[in-house]
Amino acid sequence: MEQLMYGMTGQERREVAATESVRAGTAYDMGSEEIALARRFVEEFLTVARSRHGLDVSARAVEIAQLVVSELATNVCKYAPGPCLLDLETDGSTLDIVMWDSGPVLPAASPADAARIGRHGLELVLMVCQSFAVHREPVGKRIRVRIALHDDPAGHTAW
Repeated sequence: MEQLMYGMTGQERREVAATESVRAGTAYDMGSEEIALARRFVEEFLTVARSRHGLDVSARAVEIAQLVVSELATNVCKYAPGPCLLDLETDGSTLDIVMWDSGPVLPAASPADAARIGRHGLELVLMVCQSFAVHREPVGKRIRVRIALHDDPAGHTAW
């Protein structure tokens, strides 16, 4: 349920927004051209979270969220071509990114190898997220990633 928050101070809007989550989802027939669409979907979602719901979202968090979605979508294109669902949900402090695809193989990060060219996407995702989980589904798998939406007052970045 979306609440109208016009005429409220920024603090009042954040307090109201903190009592509910903001969610959106979309589906793709994940070809390589749709990776950019998924990145744009994340950016638009976080822009709406800022403007309509008054949530505090750092620029770095937007970039991290787009990077995570881009890497997950790239893996879908490479290893599980076909339909893909992308769900986003925020409680105001974190963003949950959930991606489902029909591929049965669970992702695994490769061992560290500075000489390796490519295949670093999952390593990057693991470095920038607060949590990462993969769940096998009756068809395919569901990956859930959580990232921070703002830098903390001590100046630590969103990751």
